[in-house]
Amino acid sequence: MIKLWLIRHSMTEGNKKKRYIGTTDEPLCREGKELLKEGIYPRPDLIFTSPMIRCVQTAGILFPKYGLHIIEELAECDFGEFENKNYLELEGNTNYQKWIDSGGLLPFPGGESREEFKRRTLWGFRKALSLCMLEKAASAALVIHGGSIMNIMEAFGTPSRDFYQWHVKNGCGYEVQVDEARWQQGKEILTVLGEIPKKAGDGS
Repeated sequence: MIKLWLIRHSMTEGNKKKRYIGTTDEPLCREGKELLKEGIYPRPDLIFTSPMIRCVQTAGILFPKYGLHIIEELAECDFGEFENKNYLELEGNTNYQKWIDSGGLLPFPGGESREEFKRRTLWGFRKALSLCMLEKAASAALVIHGGSIMNIMEAFGTPSRDFYQWHVKNGCGYEVQVDEARWQQGKEILTVLGEIPKKAGDGS
């Protein structure tokens, strides 16, 4: 069995303002750095991150002195025309209204479709898991993005949930377990063990 922790990066200025932050490579804000001091995080064997600075910084704070394996495919979605804007700034935008009316299923204008984004992030996740197996690691943390986590959990998580039901806040995520033998046989399942981080004094 391999234990994995899927952790969303901590808060950025764009997150505070509820903007669509995908390809915008912004650092953590002050509140984001402080937020990571509030919880108790695991100590995995391997650390994987998206190439974006907000993920690399989060991993550096949570797991100092660890080497990082950067996986390009685990980056957040390219939001195209909506990038670095929030719903107030997009009010009156015809393309945005069409996207909202579709339930978020239409491709982002000038960006990625959900199918492209999902295909990419699942490929990146499989790369990370393959390296865990190759190095015989018992555990790993993936410090990535909210959308990337939602893709992975919608595809593999059990009990099953829809994409948006897997949403996590900044600095939070899921603890899951993989049966290596079953995974290699094509039974790609992540068994959910709980949420992270643990809080000091919660008895965990």
